[in-house]
Amino acid sequence: MTKKGRRLSAEEEKLWKKVADTATPISSRAAIERPIQKPQPQKVATSIPKFRIGERAVTTATETRIQPPDHPLRMDRKTFARMKRGKSAPEARIDLHGMTVDLAHSALLAFLLRSHAEGKRLVLVITGKGGRSQNHDPIPQPTGILKRQVPTWLEQPPLRQIVLQTTTAHQRHGGSGALYVYLRR
Repeated sequence: MTKKGRRLSAEEEKLWKKVADTATPISSRAAIERPIQKPQPQKVATSIPKFRIGERAVTTATETRIQPPDHPLRMDRKTFARMKRGKSAPEARIDLHGMTVDLAHSALLAFLLRSHAEGKRLVLVITGKGGRSQNHDPIPQPTGILKRQVPTWLEQPPLRQIVLQTTTAHQRHGGSGALYVYLRR
């Protein structure tokens, strides 16, 4: 009889008997005496392509994204198309130019929470495209820290609960240096 109280059919009993007959019992002593073998990691042969000084490195698909990640559409397709074409006017905007990361994060948080409380739906967040670095180090330093950080902040609590959709702004509203943020009701 099984746990739920259902009896096995004759066909199921035959099958179970066949399986049980092929099994060998494990004695407790044999289980203790046999050492446990850990699986050995597989060795993967990697070949590094030849590189000559002056050549450009081949970029891969795992590069750091500067554009906000593409999310599945979570809003009305028609409204999204109007927003993407710049036909919808943002109800509020915040400019984060010149702010430090800490100051920009707290300002963005306060702005979006206030806008959501006021019932606004479409807001514009201007991050800027990032300054041109005058640093000529052999290892280039990334620019545009706010442009990279803002999409991440929008995906984390508490903003994740109020943000419905984000996308790069239309050229008339700042282009790649700004984001449309569509808030939930």
